Amino acid sequence: MVGLVIFTTLRPVNAHLLKRVDRNPLHHLLATVLKPRHQWGFVATMLLALGGYMLMPFGSAFSVHNLGIPLEKLPIVYMATGLAALFAGPIMGRISDAVGKYKTFTAGSLFAIPIILYFTRLGITPIGMVIALNIAIFVAISARMVSAQALASAIPAPQDRGGYMSISSSMQQLAGGLASSCAGLLVTQTGDGPLEHYERLGYVVSLAMAATVVLMWRINAMVMGDVRSQPAAVPATAEPRAD
Repeated sequence: MVGLVIFTTLRPVNAHLLKRVDRNPLHHLLATVLKPRHQWGFVATMLLALGGYMLMPFGSAFSVHNLGIPLEKLPIVYMATGLAALFAGPIMGRISDAVGKYKTFTAGSLFAIPIILYFTRLGITPIGMVIALNIAIFVAISARMVSAQALASAIPAPQDRGGYMSISSSMQQLAGGLASSCAGLLVTQTGDGPLEHYERLGYVVSLAMAATVVLMWRINAMVMGDVRSQPAAVPATAEPRAD
């Protein structure tokens, strides 16, 4: 059904393709990767993926064995968190448009870091508090991801945007796989006991978030510089009226 709506409703965004001179896919790929401004975005994308992919693989085990959430009540935690994320995305998008994308990203990061550091050190915790902390983390992550994606989409020129976003998506998946593997080296578990050294992931994720704030500052400066360099629109002048 979604495919039918897309096929009948959406129009192709292909006007920028007429501006492309080199149509060789390999040349276009290399040119996209080697542009310095694109590389800033690729590094930021990989750091963005680092946080979620390090914490998520162990979320269920940590909730059950460390926080003391019964396995049958675990879906309640995920349902509440999912509903919060569903509403948080559009709200954060509006806030990002209103106050600025980089400000929203920085606020979300500064809000998430102390909560993650606290959450990853918890022991037995009431389910209500676990749900509240999960919601707070996902709201902060929504603020980061929505504003970061908006900034990242403004990095490439229109004719390079498709290639840039494809490479960025691939690098995000690569970073996720590496992050999950590295997380497995930091966290240990003996039998069915609690996870040990889970707080190490909190430290690594927090450092990655802080580094991404710096990278996004550089990206935001590039994007704002592009906006300022564009010629201002000349207002149309009224034609003299014949009396």
